[in-house]
Amino acid sequence: MVDPARLRQFVTYVAGGVLCAVIDVGLMHLLMTQGVHPAGAASAGFVAGLLVNYAFHSQVTFAQAATRASFARYMCVVGLNYILTLGCVALAVALFDNPLAGKIASLPLVAVNGYLLGRFWIFRAS
Repeated sequence: MVDPARLRQFVTYVAGGVLCAVIDVGLMHLLMTQGVHPAGAASAGFVAGLLVNYAFHSQVTFAQAATRASFARYMCVVGLNYILTLGCVALAVALFDNPLAGKIASLPLVAVNGYLLGRFWIFRAS
C-alpha cells in the first residue's frame, strides 16, 4: 500500500517541478527567439529554474530549513543535472538540430534524480 504522506510529497514535488520546468524551458525558448545561443539559453533557463526549485522544495516539498550543508548538497545535484541537461541538448542538436527537444527530454531524468537525491540526501532530516 502507498504511504499517503509520501504520495502527497511526491505530488507536491511534481507540481514544483512543473512550475520550475515552465520557468526553465520558457526562458530558454524566449532567449533563443532573441538570438541567444542554445547553450547560453539552456544555461539561463536552468539557473532560473534551479533558484525557484531550491526555494520551493526546501520550504514546501521537504519542509526543511535551508542550511549551508543542504545548499552545498543541492548544488552538487545541480551540477550533475546541469551536465545531464547539456548532454541531452547537445545530442538533440546533433541528431535533430532541435535543442528544445533535448531540453524537454532531459526533464524526466533531472526530475527523478532530483527527487530521489532531495528526499534521501539534500533535505534529509538531521
